[in-house]
Amino acid sequence: MMPLGLSDAGEENIILKIGGSPDVKKHLEDLGFTVGSTVTVVNRLGGNVIVKVKESRIAISDEMARKIMV
Repeated sequence: MMPLGLSDAGEENIILKIGGSPDVKKHLEDLGFTVGSTVTVVNRLGGNVIVKVKESRIAISDEMARKIMV
């Protein structure tokens, strides 16, 4: 298990755990980051991570990406 921010671009991962405060967890779940779903890092741009989750591309901060364990 490792943070999403450390995974290689193009590598498909399964979300195993979402950390952080209840508000952060709710925000990430609202964006589509749920335990058991697949997520792929598309690119990294200036402290942000662009990920593909549920057929959508979303930019999240590197800090948020560290709270998602794959």
